[in-house]
Amino acid sequence: MKKKDASLSLFDYAGEMICGVDEAGRGPLAGAVFAAAVILDPSRPIGGLRDSKKLTEARREALAEQIKSDALAWSIAFCTEAEIDEINILQASLLAMRRAIEGLKLQPTLALVDGNRCPVMPLRSEAIVKGDDKVPAISAASILAKTARDASMLALHRQYPDYAFDQHKGYPTALHLERLREHGVTPVHRKSYAPVRAMLDAAGPEGRACDGKEFA
Repeated sequence: MKKKDASLSLFDYAGEMICGVDEAGRGPLAGAVFAAAVILDPSRPIGGLRDSKKLTEARREALAEQIKSDALAWSIAFCTEAEIDEINILQASLLAMRRAIEGLKLQPTLALVDGNRCPVMPLRSEAIVKGDDKVPAISAASILAKTARDASMLALHRQYPDYAFDQHKGYPTALHLERLREHGVTPVHRKSYAPVRAMLDAAGPEGRACDGKEFA
């Protein structure tokens, strides 16, 4: 699809019912990958929308609540760790996006997707590189996907408190890798990712770490 690089707004597509689409969580070693789709209401503009990574946590949370309140429609979906391992993270991200679009209560006529790839689906779509900082609807989707994924990592922290998921959110930080070496691989780790795969391989066929602790 044609990519657009200029700054965009809802009104650049007259007559279209646009949904913005974005994902969160491609890089982490653990947890699901999330995606969101949002149809904004032109009569209820939301100020301050931008790439979720450029917002503070408090601002993201506040905007997420406003998006859910003021948007015409929104939907959040995900692909599990097992799906990521089975079909790879790119395909899982695209599948999560498609699920988010299909979960909208209104039927859009066009999906504007952050990045350079669109999910395969009957709906017309355009991929927009850095769209989360150019298209308000994609920015809104970015915020919903990010806040939903962060909430899921806090839930995983309560389930696996030794791994500090509340701090690194599953990304391959020094702290996360240290906790992996100390405690082993959990069921929520992505076993196809190189650092996790290496630890499993090092454990051998019996599935035990060098320190004698079992991998989950």
